[in-house]
Amino acid sequence: MIRHFYVTADIDEVEEVEKELKSQGFTDSQIHVLSENDTEVETHDLHAVESVLKQDVVHSTKIGAIYGVIGAIITLLVSYTMGWTESTVGWIPFIFLSIIILGFCTWEGGLIGIQTPNINFVQFKEILHEGKHILFVDVDPEQEMAIASVMKMHPNIQVAGIGEGTPHWVVRAQDKFKRFMKVMP
Repeated sequence: MIRHFYVTADIDEVEEVEKELKSQGFTDSQIHVLSENDTEVETHDLHAVESVLKQDVVHSTKIGAIYGVIGAIITLLVSYTMGWTESTVGWIPFIFLSIIILGFCTWEGGLIGIQTPNINFVQFKEILHEGKHILFVDVDPEQEMAIASVMKMHPNIQVAGIGEGTPHWVVRAQDKFKRFMKVMP
């Protein structure tokens, strides 16, 4: 999927665009609004970016996990090459130490990510501070014509770029989960 970014100061027009996109077959999982004024987004019943996703938690946790795996492998290699695993305790303490290193690095990455803005949204920091809103839509290739026709009718919404969108299977899984939750009592 390709993510299309749009900028506007008019939240009412964003609400109108969202309704038009939904009438063209887009789902809530494909349409998001990023704003510093979450209350305004919520009162217009728009699909806002969750606060945890405004931070770089997911990305930083992945990086922390990579460092943790490297640290765990180094720990196991050093303990093996130094002959420490040949003692009466064997591998068990070093395996536990490796698991602790992996967990700590992953956790620490997440903590760093909580304090860091999402790397995908840093480019919009100034625009958001100006009180504007970012509409982003994850688009399948066959939906490109539909989004172009909807956005053509809204000249006040400016194109802010494109990027890599959420994987198609994730969006469809979110859609199925939402349908499941509506059907279940």
